[in-house]
Amino acid sequence: ISRNSWAPAGLDNDFATYYPAAGSVAATWNPELSYLFGNSVGQEARARDKDMLLSPAINIVRTPLGGRTYEYFTEDPFLNKKLAVPFIVGVQNNDVMVCVKHFAANNQETNRGTVDVLMDERTLREIYLPAFKAAIEEGKAWAIMGAYNQFRGQYCCHNEILLNSILKKDWGFDGVVITDWGATHNTKEAAFNGLDIEMGTGTNGLTTSFNNAYDNYFMAKPMLKLIESGEIEESFLNDKVKRILRLMFRTSMHKNRPFGRANNKEHHEVARKIAQEGIVMLKNENEFFPIRDNQGITIAVIGENATRQMTKGGGSSALKPQFEISPLEGLKNRYKNAKIIHAKG
Repeated sequence: ISRNSWAPAGLDNDFATYYPAAGSVAATWNPELSYLFGNSVGQEARARDKDMLLSPAINIVRTPLGGRTYEYFTEDPFLNKKLAVPFIVGVQNNDVMVCVKHFAANNQETNRGTVDVLMDERTLREIYLPAFKAAIEEGKAWAIMGAYNQFRGQYCCHNEILLNSILKKDWGFDGVVITDWGATHNTKEAAFNGLDIEMGTGTNGLTTSFNNAYDNYFMAKPMLKLIESGEIEESFLNDKVKRILRLMFRTSMHKNRPFGRANNKEHHEVARKIAQEGIVMLKNENEFFPIRDNQGITIAVIGENATRQMTKGGGSSALKPQFEISPLEGLKNRYKNAKIIHAKG
């Protein structure tokens, strides 16, 4: 199988722990659990010899139709930052870098690659930036990913206001800015406006024959030509190289990196704790829950998600757990005396 193929390799030693989505973590309101989540995910990354985790995603939840909404924590900027910081610390304690995303104002799926987001300064500072600011200043995140959309007329992955003025100058960010895949659009803006690493432009990791496509990236030969002609000073290149080298010293070149652990009982327990605390009830009148496992009761389970496997998502959301217990299966395991019926609805 090609290394660029999404097809499973058929191995039986590469299972990963199946953790709840970030929305479930947020529903716990528990920063300690967020740390355990980050630390165990960081261990899983190290066990696979990975240097970077493309997480956490901390945009403000604005619509359930957003393609990455399930990855984001909440619609609340304060809770977002209170959960993002311990997650980041937990991951990076394993000498694995986080890549905080998607910076910034990335909240809709419609025209996400072209929409120009316009907002006043107070809205930007009070709602859309606090979690990112905390991720850098408190969590000490080592990498950040730009968003697909534009902000005030410039694409976020090479945006003068977001990357140079706010991120690197105001917040003192000393890590690297990485594009989302294929989110670079202009060589000069990439050079001048704070982009450090370009990913996926024109290749997207989906083919085995690139025909030197990497040379055609905006920050490859096109940037080299502008440096050689003097249109881009070498100092801009040097700053990017310093940031990448600093990242390497923090991760792949670190002499005492932990080996990591993957798919172990401790990680399964972290996943269970998050799932349990993330269950939210608005009312529990007359102590209806928990339902007692008595003879003569019938429990109706309605909905296709009662049996659907949730880890088979396409692309980057696919996961390979060693086992997956469906809600229906879990109820049957828990209630031995009750009659359980299921309908897809």
